[in-house]
Amino acid sequence: MILEVKDINTYYGTSHILFDVSLDVDEGEILALLGRNGAGKTTILRSIMGLTPPRNGTIKFQGKEIKGKPAYIIARQGLGFVPDDRAIFGTLTVRQNLEIVARKGNNKGLEWRLENVYELFPVLRKLESRKGGQLSGGEQQMLTVARTLMTNPQMLLLDEPLEGLSPLIVKTLAEKIMELKAKGLTILLSEQNIKVAGELSDRAYVIDKGVIRFQGSIEELRGTEEVRERYLAI
Repeated sequence: MILEVKDINTYYGTSHILFDVSLDVDEGEILALLGRNGAGKTTILRSIMGLTPPRNGTIKFQGKEIKGKPAYIIARQGLGFVPDDRAIFGTLTVRQNLEIVARKGNNKGLEWRLENVYELFPVLRKLESRKGGQLSGGEQQMLTVARTLMTNPQMLLLDEPLEGLSPLIVKTLAEKIMELKAKGLTILLSEQNIKVAGELSDRAYVIDKGVIRFQGSIEELRGTEEVRERYLAI
């Protein structure tokens, strides 16, 4: 197990958002975190990364407690976060966006460098001199994932990476996520696109109103119509 979250409660001010949330991620798997808008998916990822620290509970990454540590320390320990707002540097070129965050990782295998990232996302090589703010939504999403890879994480937290993208870009990004898994990267994927998330993931947790309502394999989720209708249907 690479990540273990146990009984966390997270607040925004006085608003209680997550209620005794627990989940675990095995090394090398893709775990889907599913739920409607406002269910608490982003808050879970922000809690893990230390951006919205839980008031209690434990969060262990590779067996070490990370709850209470600042986000930059958590990132240095090998957790990479791809936020839903992309947050690229709009005035910097694609290449500058990638190079500015480059850092050696602790991986024993693949070392992510500019050339590796360009091999994964060939379109970024063609656009390397274009400013981030001039890219399309899909191109910005690829850049956001690529930029996070340049920090050489051992695990990726992807916050709704497919939201608002065209079907063609969704298909492309889904293929890239599977390539990352094949290279040994562990991924926690927050998504509303249940169909694609189901095709990518090994297991799933379903959250609604800050409470985990289901956990199990993708096959078990597909066979549980009540859970899908009650917590995932739009």
